Amino acid sequence: MNAAIIISSFLSGLLGAMGFGGGSVLIIYLTTFLSLEQKEAQGINLLFFVLTGFASVLINTKNRLTDKRALFSLLPAAIIGMTAGFMLLPVIKAELLRKLFGGMLVLLGFKELFTKKDNKKEAL
Repeated sequence: MNAAIIISSFLSGLLGAMGFGGGSVLIIYLTTFLSLEQKEAQGINLLFFVLTGFASVLINTKNRLTDKRALFSLLPAAIIGMTAGFMLLPVIKAELLRKLFGGMLVLLGFKELFTKKDNKKEAL
């Protein structure tokens, strides 16, 4: 196993566990350096997400950092979105999926650059 695989896997797990979207690191690595198709990379990313997400939920709930009311209010829409994504995946071409993923990263980057932060919540 080469160092790039170990580093990208570690960063993906670390960032994913903290809620920073570690999948972006993993997907970029898998598509750019291992030349996997976007759909394959996203499938591998989902496995990482399930594992790190499950562990993170357990730890954050144990440390009382989970707002259960918000969780249960967001869950129905997340399940509907997940189901729609699974149904659309077979009909979306890999090239379009790559462009959508890249566009999403660019938009999120601009949002982070130009959105003023409210420091009140960071005082926790």
